[in-house]
Amino acid sequence: MFSFTSCRDKLKMCFMIFSILFFTVYAHAESDRGLSTGETLYVPVYSNIYAGPKAVPHQLATMLSIHNIDPKNAITILKADYYDSNGKFIESYISKPINLKPFAHNFFYLKEYDTRGGPGANFIVKWRADKKVNQPVVEAIMYGSRAGLSFTSPGRVITEYAK
Repeated sequence: MFSFTSCRDKLKMCFMIFSILFFTVYAHAESDRGLSTGETLYVPVYSNIYAGPKAVPHQLATMLSIHNIDPKNAITILKADYYDSNGKFIESYISKPINLKPFAHNFFYLKEYDTRGGPGANFIVKWRADKKVNQPVVEAIMYGSRAGLSFTSPGRVITEYAK
């Protein structure tokens, strides 16, 4: 079979075997990156921001945006609940599950004068899929016409759904 002439040859062979096994496992793990059957997301939103030395509030409109980026499979949006800066529930924006086909988009809009959430409001978004899919892009886009500014805030996974 193999004939090792030195300890160094044995070490080289062990390193080669370890490398092959490690990179095979790593490549498999990487292929599942970004795939999920569902999640609960926390999405920070800002009804207003403060500016200047006197902390003058600027009211902002908000759009919660959900993109299904899976090319083959639908996802179902189960929840889009709005909470204020103190964590108090304000409103549910989904009365029944919403099916998003591949590459489809849905959004929920809060008007600029809607100050119920305060500067530290958030959405809790829950979605599911029948099989592992690309995780959707879920983010809030804030826009202030009087302040002349806009920015985004990405959703963050707080719970992974396990089938």
